Amino acid sequence: MPYKDPERQAEYQREWQREKRAAQVKPSPGRTLNPEEIKTAQGLLNTLTETLAEIVGTEADPFIKARCIGYLISIGLKAVEIVELEARISALEEGRVLKH
Repeated sequence: MPYKDPERQAEYQREWQREKRAAQVKPSPGRTLNPEEIKTAQGLLNTLTETLAEIVGTEADPFIKARCIGYLISIGLKAVEIVELEARISALEEGRVLKH
C-alpha cells in the first residue's frame, strides 16, 4: 500500500523489515539454558560456543548474523580473560608460577 507521506512510508518499511527478519531467526527447539552452566566463566564460554555454532547454522540475513556473532564474540573475549585470570589467581594462591 503506497503512502503519500514519506515518513509514514519509511515507518511502514521499517516495520515490514523487522517482521521479515523476526520470521527468519527462530529459536532452536530443545535447547534450554541450564543456570548451572553459566555459574563459572568456563561454563559461560562453553554456552557461548554452542550458541555461536547455532547462529552460524541458521538461515538468516547475513547482516543480522554478523552483528549477533560480533556481539557474542565480544562477550566471549571477556569470558576468556576471566578464565585466564581465574587460573592465574588460583596459581598464585597455590604458590605455583605460570608460564605464558
